[in-house]
Amino acid sequence: MGSPEASMRNLLLEVVRTGATSLLGLFAGGLVFTVLAPSLLKLPAPAYVRYWQALNTDYGRAMPVLLLTCLALLVVTCATSYQRGRPVFWLTVTAALLLTATIVLTLTTLDPLNRLADSWNADRPPADWTDIRRHWWTLHTVRTAMAVLAFLALLIANAADRTKGEPPDARRTSSPGAIS
Repeated sequence: MGSPEASMRNLLLEVVRTGATSLLGLFAGGLVFTVLAPSLLKLPAPAYVRYWQALNTDYGRAMPVLLLTCLALLVVTCATSYQRGRPVFWLTVTAALLLTATIVLTLTTLDPLNRLADSWNADRPPADWTDIRRHWWTLHTVRTAMAVLAFLALLIANAADRTKGEPPDARRTSSPGAIS
């Protein structure tokens, strides 16, 4: 049995890691959904521009809160997982770095493209709107891959942390008729 301080650290780790994992999974899942909808690339200009502008409004409100909260939880998870062993710590750091890269990509390239699209008249988009859409889509696919990898790294860190302290016999199921 551990000290009350160790129990509190373990509880803190569980709470913040669960929160970070949930938010990161929500974010990555939302990004994957867009990638899985390639029919959007076939929409005519007016329909696509209206769709893009509507998403920008919704995502523009939700994403900063979601991503910054998730990043804060990941930073705390990194700090509290340091004593859980190298694999758990470095997988958590990897998730935090990938999320940070995702945020940087979003702020430096995707968000400016979104703001540009918000300025368009849907009935008279610029002549190069398909090139801009294709560029956004490529960058979005990269962002999606980074977010999914971050989510997987955090899931693996969680699984590694859960199994590292168990004795080998606790991870195996005993066969029927085994003597205990």
